[in-house]
Amino acid sequence: MEIEIPVSTGNTPASVRDDSPRRVGLARALSKLGYCSRSRAAELIRAGKVRLNGVVRRDPEAPVQVNRDRIEVDGQPVAIATKIYLMMNKPRGLVTTASDERRRETIYDLLKSADMNLPWVAPIGRLDKASEGLLLLTNDSEWGARIAAPETHLDKTYHVQVGRVVNEADLVKIVGGLSINGEHLRAKHIHLVRSGQKNCWLEIVLDEGKNRHIRRMLNAIHLDVLRLVRIAIGSLQLGDLPKGAVRSLTMNEKDSLDCAMKATAARKGSR
Repeated sequence: MEIEIPVSTGNTPASVRDDSPRRVGLARALSKLGYCSRSRAAELIRAGKVRLNGVVRRDPEAPVQVNRDRIEVDGQPVAIATKIYLMMNKPRGLVTTASDERRRETIYDLLKSADMNLPWVAPIGRLDKASEGLLLLTNDSEWGARIAAPETHLDKTYHVQVGRVVNEADLVKIVGGLSINGEHLRAKHIHLVRSGQKNCWLEIVLDEGKNRHIRRMLNAIHLDVLRLVRIAIGSLQLGDLPKGAVRSLTMNEKDSLDCAMKATAARKGSR
C-alpha cells in the first residue's frame, strides 16, 4: 500500500510558520508542530530530552511562543511537519492506542505492516476494539480536536446490526433520548436499513459523541450490538475503501469537512 504524502525537508525552523503571539505549554507546542502526541511529548520533556532555547526543560507546561522559541528533541531542532490527513477502514479487533499494555494489535501495527513512511499521526476520536469503519488520522492536533469536539456537532453516521428486530417504540426512544448514569444520550436520526427474522441493521446518526455512546444507548433498551460500522463523518464517506486500507484525504474532502465545521460555528454564533 502506498500513500503519496508531501515530504517535509525537516529544515524549516519551527519558529517561522506560526504567527500567533500567544504562549502554549511545551508539550502542546510539540503536538501543534506535528512531532508527537501531547502525552508522548510530556514523557520526553520529563526525561530531559527536550531543550527550549538551548536549555533543558522538564516541565511540560513551560510556556512557549511557537513563532519565536527554538525547540530541540535529543539535540535535533524540531521542524514543522507537513500536515497529514488520512482515512482508514478500521477492521474489527484492533484498538486505537499507540501501544497496548495487554499487547493487543493496534491500528499502528496496521500502518507498520503497510510499510508506509509516515510521520507521527493520531486517530481522531475512537472506535473501540469491537467497532469498525471510518477512522480519521492526522498530525494536525488542533484540526483533529475540532473534528472530535462534541460542540462541533459534526454528523457521524453508523450502520449497526442489533440482535433483535426493532419496533417503532424503540426508534422513538433512541431519538428522544435516554438518561443513563446521569448522561442524556440520544441520536440525531435513526432508521431501519434492513431486517431479518432475528436481527436487523439500523442507520444511526450522531451529532455528538460520548464514550461508547451507541452501545450504551442501545443496551439501555435491551438491544445487543452485533456489529457497529462507522460509514461517514460529515460529508466524508467510507465508500469502497477496503477493510484495513488507508488513504490520504483529497483536498476537496478536507475542505468539505472544514466548511461543515465553519457552518456549525456560524450557526452557533448567530444564536
